[in-house]
Amino acid sequence: MADLDDDYYLDNDEQTIVFVMTSGPSTPGRCATPFYLGAVMASMDVEVYIFFTMEGVKLMEQGVAENLRAMEGGKPISEFIQDAKRAGVRLHVCQPALPGYRINPSSDLVAEVDEVNRASELADLILRSDKTITF
Repeated sequence: MADLDDDYYLDNDEQTIVFVMTSGPSTPGRCATPFYLGAVMASMDVEVYIFFTMEGVKLMEQGVAENLRAMEGGKPISEFIQDAKRAGVRLHVCQPALPGYRINPSSDLVAEVDEVNRASELADLILRSDKTITF
């Protein structure tokens, strides 16, 4: 295998990645990877945003992620969230999705949420990102 230098993985320009998280408690196997991958990318100096919409907003509701695991015996999703935050990942929640899940943005969201935004903010994040990934 050829030797790879640092430039192989990143072009050393600033990069922005947006994860659009629509998966939630009904599909727990899909819930850890965006946080894990986001933390890895953030540790590589990539600007990472996770925007929660549809059922994904449930992951940001207090008490949900603590009791959810991607696989039997795995760590709680809440620990993946905390790891991502420590790495610098920014968490945005879709305000229009909250009423459908009876989530009050001022009292029901976990402390790790950075912002509650409208769909226009998601559109802006996507348009200015280098890559958008959906889960």
